[in-house]
Amino acid sequence: MQESFISHLVELRDRLVKACAGIAIVCAALFAWPGPSAIYDFLAQPMVAALPAGAKMIATGVISPFLVPMKVTLLLAFLLALPWVLYQAWAFIAPGLYAHEKRLVAPLVISSSVLFAAGVAFCYFFVFGRVFKFISEFAPTSITVAPDIENYLDFVMSMCLAFGLTFEVPIVVIVLVRTGILTVEKLKAIRSYVIVGAFVIAAVVTPPDVVSQLALAVPMWMLFELGLFVAPIFVKATQAPPEL
Repeated sequence: MQESFISHLVELRDRLVKACAGIAIVCAALFAWPGPSAIYDFLAQPMVAALPAGAKMIATGVISPFLVPMKVTLLLAFLLALPWVLYQAWAFIAPGLYAHEKRLVAPLVISSSVLFAAGVAFCYFFVFGRVFKFISEFAPTSITVAPDIENYLDFVMSMCLAFGLTFEVPIVVIVLVRTGILTVEKLKAIRSYVIVGAFVIAAVVTPPDVVSQLALAVPMWMLFELGLFVAPIFVKATQAPPEL
């Protein structure tokens, strides 16, 4: 028993080391090309495009021009290495799972990663441009719009996290149905409350403008409907085989 526990700890350590090594390799590659400055410029593009002609973002901290691009590069390295990290987690827990449990976990891990990345991409390519343009046009002419790069990074990270988690709604629905906590019929019965909750959550986690609130609430609702459609199919495909 003691040897088995120690062997599991050793296996966990090895998997953590491999996961960290993967992140470090991706981070080193990003530092080599395209570099932290180019990565931050790409992240800042939606904001810069909405600023008046010739305007730029500012850095109020002494080391902000160095520290903020480094943070962005590290976060991007983690996101790009996420499939490798999840694979290490899967390789650690897979030997202890039954065949039908593997059919449950593997699709959830893959689909949740894809959906989170899709949420972040939707936020960056669709939401940011419209939100920043709305804010820039709303600002009085007596104000010079010059966002601080640290505040901008905090805003972008919070928004990307909010949209990434929002796109996990189908996974939540599937897990609730698969574990028997709720049925599809019960979830359909509370659909109106879910829709109201989506708009309340969007109002809390997004800026106080209609564009970003609708951009978060409507996909959340649509993804809930997608979860209701997929959940019965997923449950049927991952049920344990009948005992003989």
